[in-house]
Amino acid sequence: MPSHSENAPTPPLTVGFDLDMTLIDSRPGIKAAYEALSAETGAYIDADLAVTRLGPPLERELAFWFPEDRVEEMGDRYRAIYPTYAITPTPAMPGAREAVAAVRAAGGRAIVVTAKHEPNAKLHLAHLGIEPDAVIGWLWAEAKAEALREYGASVYVGDHLGDVRGARAASALSVAVPTGPCDAAELREAGADVVLDDLTAFPAWLASYREGAAPRA
Repeated sequence: MPSHSENAPTPPLTVGFDLDMTLIDSRPGIKAAYEALSAETGAYIDADLAVTRLGPPLERELAFWFPEDRVEEMGDRYRAIYPTYAITPTPAMPGAREAVAAVRAAGGRAIVVTAKHEPNAKLHLAHLGIEPDAVIGWLWAEAKAEALREYGASVYVGDHLGDVRGARAASALSVAVPTGPCDAAELREAGADVVLDDLTAFPAWLASYREGAAPRA
């Protein structure tokens, strides 16, 4: 008689994606939002510099430009004005739509797990016509493992060392793309299992992964 485990259905393939600099090139929009916040408050913000270090939570960046006792207030204000300035200028990264579609075509679920304010993350995806199965915001680095475990993600795709750490904390395969502030060597050193040039390479990699012969690039 077969054991219970032999009868258990195979869990669906679930792939998690980071948002900023993985699925979307958020630099133009974030720069515009920082410039608007600077104009409104009179505080100096080097927006060009800020967009070179995307990934960590917003408050870490704001702490460079505002006193500690104003960071929370400025974070709330930034998130409030963000839809006005940041959604329209922000394009999808090359291969982003195709990467999500490849997961769906494989019968899997695609989820987005991001440190970004969740309502704004959803606005970006809706504007670009990218439709994941779930969007979970406000999670950074190891905290991303909470959502990855909850949804049973076996793969997490991101551009930052924090994304590698999140994948590893969730015991998910870390697939990295050096399309953000971290280069391929840094991502490998942090423990990425696979480094692709960008998301245009993801569908072919996913096909190999599902066949059990995915190359470790």
